[in-house]
Amino acid sequence: MYRPLLRTRFQLIADSFCKSKFHKHERRNVANKLDLSRTLTTTMGYEFLGHKEESISKATQMQIVDALCRGERSRASHLLLNLGHAHHSLGADDFFHILNYCARSPDPLFVMETWRMMEEKEIGLNNKCYLLMMQALCKGGYLEEASNLIYFLGERYGIYPILPVYNSFLGACAKLHSMVHANLCLDLMDSRMVGKNEVTYTELLKLAVWQKNLSAVHEIWEDYIKHYSLSIFSLRKFIWSFTRLRDLKSAYETLQHMVALAMMGKLYITRTSEGRLRSSRLDIPIPLNGRLSSLKVDFGENDHAVALRTDTSVRNNEQYVISNVGISEAESVKIGMMNKFKALPVMKVLRWSFSDVIHACGRTQNSGLAEQLMLQMQSLGLQPSSHTYDGFIRAIVSDRGLRNGMEVLKIMQQNNLKPQDSTIATLSVECSKALELDLAEALLDQISRCTNPKPFSAFLAACDTMDKPERAIKIFAKMRQLKLRPDIRTYELLFSLFGNVNAPYEEGNMFSQVDSAKRINAIEMDMARNNIQHSHISMKNLLKALGAEGMIRELIQYFCDSKTPLGTPTYNTVLHSLVEAQESHRAMEIFKQMKTCGIPPNAATYNIMIDCCSIIRCFKSASALVSMMVRDGFYPQTMTYTALIKILLDYGDFDEALNLLDLVSLEGIPHDVLLYNTILKKACEKGRIDVIEFIIEQMHQNKVQPDPSTCHFVFSGYVNCGFHNAAMEALQVLSMRMLCEEVSTLEEKRSDFEDLILAEDSESESRILQFCEDSDENLAFTAALLQLRWCTIVGFPISWSLDRASGLENSQTNSNSRKQETA
Repeated sequence: MYRPLLRTRFQLIADSFCKSKFHKHERRNVANKLDLSRTLTTTMGYEFLGHKEESISKATQMQIVDALCRGERSRASHLLLNLGHAHHSLGADDFFHILNYCARSPDPLFVMETWRMMEEKEIGLNNKCYLLMMQALCKGGYLEEASNLIYFLGERYGIYPILPVYNSFLGACAKLHSMVHANLCLDLMDSRMVGKNEVTYTELLKLAVWQKNLSAVHEIWEDYIKHYSLSIFSLRKFIWSFTRLRDLKSAYETLQHMVALAMMGKLYITRTSEGRLRSSRLDIPIPLNGRLSSLKVDFGENDHAVALRTDTSVRNNEQYVISNVGISEAESVKIGMMNKFKALPVMKVLRWSFSDVIHACGRTQNSGLAEQLMLQMQSLGLQPSSHTYDGFIRAIVSDRGLRNGMEVLKIMQQNNLKPQDSTIATLSVECSKALELDLAEALLDQISRCTNPKPFSAFLAACDTMDKPERAIKIFAKMRQLKLRPDIRTYELLFSLFGNVNAPYEEGNMFSQVDSAKRINAIEMDMARNNIQHSHISMKNLLKALGAEGMIRELIQYFCDSKTPLGTPTYNTVLHSLVEAQESHRAMEIFKQMKTCGIPPNAATYNIMIDCCSIIRCFKSASALVSMMVRDGFYPQTMTYTALIKILLDYGDFDEALNLLDLVSLEGIPHDVLLYNTILKKACEKGRIDVIEFIIEQMHQNKVQPDPSTCHFVFSGYVNCGFHNAAMEALQVLSMRMLCEEVSTLEEKRSDFEDLILAEDSESESRILQFCEDSDENLAFTAALLQLRWCTIVGFPISWSLDRASGLENSQTNSNSRKQETA
């Protein structure tokens, strides 16, 4: 059905390709023109010419090839013209060496030049030269010209291409990912009844894998076994296809067939003179005799499905399996059966296919099947290679974590196998995810060649999480040393790590802002050199850095000039920076612009703008924003109420603020320390001891642990009102609660704490810091111990009760009285 359309299309292109001589003169049949001496050809397509003429032709061809090798194309064209004007009659073989060189190079342009000259001299092609021309065009990426050539010769001269020509074209289509040309070729093969051989099936598999079409691979399999019996090489290609498309079940079953053939001695594998492996079986279609189920081998499982699942028994036995992989040689009957093939090429092919399936296990996180395959290799006497271990470690790490992966790495070292760079990179990524910076850096130092920046970006992300920009500098220098091109993820992290100079919670100054601008400019210049555009994340991180440094003018300029599509997170970053800088009017303008541009606000956007209302002290606007927030499907959370309470406290309305706090409890919204600290801060400023005591009791009842800010506000509130003893006792109680909210746990650790707090030597503070570092405790824990030590130094004995403090005795009374007044 496609043939008339193809004829019209290709005829027009071919006529243009072969120039005007096809329009001016009617060609005579080439076969009638050739004399008897030219029709006597050898099996390789060489024609018997006079010895003298053949020598002259070959010498001229060698001169042309030499000129092409030297890059002297004009000289090569001149020599080709001279060859065409030779007095003796020319045949296709007089251009064989030229076409052979063009096919190997490849040089499709000189092939077309040679083809034009041959057409002008009315020189017919033989199949050998035809194939060389097709190979040159296909390897050079000239698919359109190659498809024209396939169709044109069959239509003009009746010289239909042989099957290797179609296979070469299909291989180029698979390599260049052109299904349009592949479909045209397949239609032409059907119309000309060319048929298929094993190479054809191989190229079709490549096309199906590129399209990620698993059903097509299964269709090719069914068609293949209708025409051919199985061979190890064909099975390897199908295993490769199944693993690339993550069909582990089919890949495992096909691997069983492969091992069964090897054990039956049906190998058909030899080495070429170059040392490459190839199939020695004649390419003769012989359908599969018998059922596939008979071509299986018993690896010791009751069913192969056992290997396809990762159940509890496998996981519980993982240490045994891992510790035995690659260390001891299993005693098995299979070893004796396979020993006679140990030095043969079949073992290498089997190892390749096992590695393919194990790598697929890594991509699908199936460590159970990967372990089973490693044990099967062991039982067959197949020694896993570094490439095999690369896939195995990927499977183990992705499913069971870093520790097991490092154990497999030790096994490789015991077997004197050097891990591949990709293996080291995989382990380094896992170390970075676990924030094991020392181990991750040590692994990255072992990488000698890397094409993917992922392991380095993972380390930069870990440095960003742990706020260790100084460690990221060395790793980025390592990337430079390896000449590894960063990707956008790398630059996103660089902006986050180095965009701002000052540490968090420090205000920018003139010097830090200059340094920050230089860093941002350097990163952007490097992006430009690598032709990488901003992503929304990199732009968000850049704007966040500018906001942290207080560079509001630059932030607005970047925001307005950005060509990167800006989403809600980026707008939130800008709004937050403006609110932090007290730029409330600009924040309102950006928020209005956001609504106008159709960028949907989220809960964080509304919370930021409600906080902005606290700057202008407008509770009415904040309430309007809450209404908009609810209409858009976002319900007020803790931070929303914190902002609203802050506005009420700015008015000095403690009663309404505390009523709003009660509403938070009624709504079932969890409280946090920031919510309470907002009230404590204002109560401290206004000298409202009753409010301070009420809030402290509320925190205790809701099991919200205080932080250093809580201690500061409460202590300062008592001191400002002249209650010094109460201040010290309150500080002790809050410090105890910072250590632990549970009395039983506090009693268990009491002796350890007392040793640190009551020590009289000068190194006691250092030991407190070291104790917290070893115990992975947070800053609040450290502050609590130091505060209790300070209480003992000024002469206040420590009470280890979480409830007793004279300054808090009336808190419950104050709480009850306030509730009665509210009622």
